[in-house]
Amino acid sequence: MENADRKILDGLKEEKTRNLAFQTLVKTYQERLYWHIRKIVLNHDDADDVLQNTFVKVWRNLETFREESGLYTWLYRIATNESLTFINSTKKRSIIPMNDASEFLLNNMVSDEFFEGDEIQLKLQEAILTLPEKQRIVFNLKYFEEMKYEAMSEILETSVGALKASFHHAVKKIEEHLKTRD
Repeated sequence: MENADRKILDGLKEEKTRNLAFQTLVKTYQERLYWHIRKIVLNHDDADDVLQNTFVKVWRNLETFREESGLYTWLYRIATNESLTFINSTKKRSIIPMNDASEFLLNNMVSDEFFEGDEIQLKLQEAILTLPEKQRIVFNLKYFEEMKYEAMSEILETSVGALKASFHHAVKKIEEHLKTRD
């Protein structure tokens, strides 16, 4: 475990240093978690909401963190689960019946005033959204965040072999989608 994470965790254990340690945790991981969440939910405002929910859940569950995984891994697991919960609850509340969230997410991203992507980025995001949820997350973690499979394995609680296969299938599907769109 990184020395900075160790200091944060030690600070979180003591009641008199807990608030300051939590502020340090937020400051340290806020931007990385935001971009991880944003790649899943695709909308700035939604990502902000999910990020806030993530930190609330972290705060409420500090006592249960057993340090079997790294702090970073634990935070990413919570952020991923909160993102998926958000997408699923949005699908359930939607007036328009949807078989999956891809169309909703794409429309949400395009209408986001903070989306600054060009046509190529839009096509790539569209291709990524054709992937099943798990492949989409694996692709984002590997391609955009350059995360190692071992770290992904801890976050997603899946074997490295399964993640490699998911990434390989995701890349093939994205390539195929982009070929058919040209």
